[in-house]
Parts: sequence; C-alpha cells; structure tokens
Amino acid sequence: MDKVSIVYWSGTGNTEAMAAYIAEGVKETGKEADLLPVSIASVDDLKAAKAFALGCPSMGAEQLEEVEMEPFMCDLETSIAGKQIVLFGSYGWGNQEWMRDWEDRINQAGATVLGGEGIAVNAAPGEDAAEQLKGAGRMLAGCI
Repeated sequence: MDKVSIVYWSGTGNTEAMAAYIAEGVKETGKEADLLPVSIASVDDLKAAKAFALGCPSMGAEQLEEVEMEPFMCDLETSIAGKQIVLFGSYGWGNQEWMRDWEDRINQAGATVLGGEGIAVNAAPGEDAAEQLKGAGRMLAGCI
C-alpha cells in the first residue's frame, strides 16, 4: 500500500493544520496519508519508509518541542540516511532559526529535505501556504 506518514507536534493547532494540507496533497496523487501526532508515531515505521514528513512549531528559544518531538528526533536521526523528508512548522516570533537548524540536522544525518528547505509559516497557514503544503504532499507521494 502506498501510504505516507506525516508526523507532527502541535501546540496551538497551526502545525496540525499544516499537516492536514500536506495530507491533502498526498491524497491528490491517489496515495494514502497517515496523520500521526508524534505521541503515537513509531520510529520503526519511519525507519522502514522511503519518505515522510515531520512537523513541529518553533518553541522557546527557536527549538523543537522538548518533551515529545526532540526525543523522537534523537531516536530517529541515526536511521534516516537516504530518506526524503518534508519538514514543516509554524512560528510566532524569531527568524526561523529552528527550521534552519532542523534542516541542517536532517542533512547531516544523510537525508534530503524535499524542496531544499522546510516550510515555515507565521501563525496559521493561509491560502499561499496551503498550496505550498499541498505541493509538498504531492512531491512526497512521488517519492514512495
């Protein structure tokens, strides 16, 4: 079965909305999207996947959420070499440093950030961001 995992952490619902747009893009290609809050996602499932999406908003001093997403990334990053990954998340302040740091981390682990960079949206995704996220979903579906 052609299923794409979209794993995310969302505090306000903005990153969850972004995940839903990526899922729409995946479904437009005829493939199935599996929207998973990081609290129920399986590192082993992602290790077996060719491509997937990870989403997390900027937290604190522009970093990943520390209780669920950061430990998940620590468990995952040793097994992502060769994978295609869409990164996404929302922010309300700062200069998107958390996303650039996350991109570097993914690249240093040997994976590829699809589209060359993560998708960062200030607050809730608007129409332009929705189209960009759906496009990322379509691109992600093309990798599996």
